Amino acid sequence: MKLFLDDRRKTPSGWVRAFTSEEAIEILTTGNVTELSLDYNLGDEMCGTGYDVIIWLEEQVINNNFKLPSKITIHSDNILLKPRMESAIKNIIKLSQNKPQK
Repeated sequence: MKLFLDDRRKTPSGWVRAFTSEEAIEILTTGNVTELSLDYNLGDEMCGTGYDVIIWLEEQVINNNFKLPSKITIHSDNILLKPRMESAIKNIIKLSQNKPQK
């Protein structure tokens, strides 16, 4: 499944939408997400951020050999934090390539 995390944009056709970081993480735990697209800003602080999902992914790769979605993109308009998110994803992918996958 393709997972789209965003609180305001229209969900692309063929994608499942999550509005909060918690919803996205819940869906990711199924192991059925093949593609992930993240926004950073998700409304108020109770909704979390796309970066919260990245932190969760990193923890899961390190601690549980979590298999990442085959494609992860950042569609955020946040010009300050988008590069940070992209860099973190690149590092998590490198980590996952050096660990056996579940």
